[in-house]
This record gives sequence, C-alpha cells and structure tokens, in this order.
Amino acid sequence: MAATLLAACQEVPEQQPEAAIPEAEPEYSCGRDGYLKTELFGAISANINWQTAELNCEGMPRPEGRGARLRFAGREDGTGQDVAVIIALPDLQPGETGVELTTNATIILEGSGRFFNTAAADVCWTDVLRAEPLSGERFAISGRLYCISPLVEVNGDASVSIPELQFSGLIDWNRR
Repeated sequence: MAATLLAACQEVPEQQPEAAIPEAEPEYSCGRDGYLKTELFGAISANINWQTAELNCEGMPRPEGRGARLRFAGREDGTGQDVAVIIALPDLQPGETGVELTTNATIILEGSGRFFNTAAADVCWTDVLRAEPLSGERFAISGRLYCISPLVEVNGDASVSIPELQFSGLIDWNRR
C-alpha cells in the first residue's frame, strides 16, 4: 500500500504540446502576386487597385488558338459594382513577351448588361513584360495595356477611357 501511495505522489511528466501543423498557402486564381491597377474615366469613373486576395483571374488561349485571353474581375470600391476586364492578345504565343501587341480590351459591368469594347483593332496595345513558366503550360504573366481611344458601349452610347492599365496574373495554355 505504501508503494501505491508513493507512486501517486510522484509528479506526472508534462505533456508536450502537439506540433503545430503549418497552414497550407491559399490558392489564388491570379497567383501569389496578381494585381490589376488602372484608373477608368467616363461612364465608369474608378481608381482600381485590386490585389491577389480580392481579384479573380482566368487566362487561357483564345478560340482556335489565336493568341490569349486574360480576364480580371473584382469589385469596384466606390459603387460596389462587380467589374470584369478582358484583355485579348491575338498575337501572343506561349512563353513569349512583346511590346505593342495589338489588343482588344473589354470592360463588363457584371449583372448590368453593360459592355464596353474597343471599336477598332488599332486603339489598344499591350506590353507583355513577363511570361514566367510555372508548371506544364502555366505561366505567370504581367504587363501594361495602353488605349488611345475610349472603349465604346456595345449596347448604348457611353464610353470608358483606360489611359494605362497594369496587370499580373496567370495563363494556362492547356485550358480550353
């Protein structure tokens, strides 16, 4: 009995805390350093500075493999309106960069039926400054878009000007 009492009085060793399991880094559709920065004038007046966590990106080949299409979407702070910006680059090829690439730009006020688009093929150009391979046919892509003429409303008489737009996102050349 004395042995039982003596054993009960001994200190119980402290339990070590369980090792913390590191959190997985979140997956972002624009990559870790995605962004879209621009100032819009006209029917949409907004100063846009969307970063990875508040931005949705899609990058894929255009139909029939004619270049690439990049789509950036986020919420415009001033009005709370969801806005999508599409940059179509008919001359871009996988892994390439380039300056003054002919560009078709589109802005969509999502859920409103309002679309703004380049009226002619020679009013917007893009400088693709980075096309960094990631895995397979996925690339991190970044650059600048310039337009010398406003994007006209497809189903109305308004317009939106984009003097300069900077972007960084992802493109998957295998995506259809």
